[in-house]
Amino acid sequence: MKFIKSNEKLIAIICEAHEFKKGLNFITPDDLFIQTGLWWYDKGKILDNHIHKKNQRITDLTQESIYVIKGSLKVNLFDEEMQFIESVIINKGDVAIMSFGGHGYEILENDTMVIESKNGPFIGVAEDKKKF
Repeated sequence: MKFIKSNEKLIAIICEAHEFKKGLNFITPDDLFIQTGLWWYDKGKILDNHIHKKNQRITDLTQESIYVIKGSLKVNLFDEEMQFIESVIINKGDVAIMSFGGHGYEILENDTMVIESKNGPFIGVAEDKKKF
């Protein structure tokens, strides 16, 4: 697993498919606005039914994760001052979690399929993003 930082600030976490471990493993620190866990269980495993209790969570930042179902892409990572840090290639089965700073994507293969997840509620592109 790769933890990419800039000035001690966590910019992204990259987890390649071969790094999954059996069981439930959360790969994000508890204090991030986005929480990402990896599941790997055998047939017959039962996870308890549950609901999530209402708890007020205050956030002023959108954080997102992506999971590559098929294909590959390049993730370009930037610090909070929009200065380039590095690029990372992620492939089928890999997960990338972007926490602070900026990012951009370049699709590297036709028919690349990705699931993106981020904290909400969605307030609109103009209110949420500063493009550079």
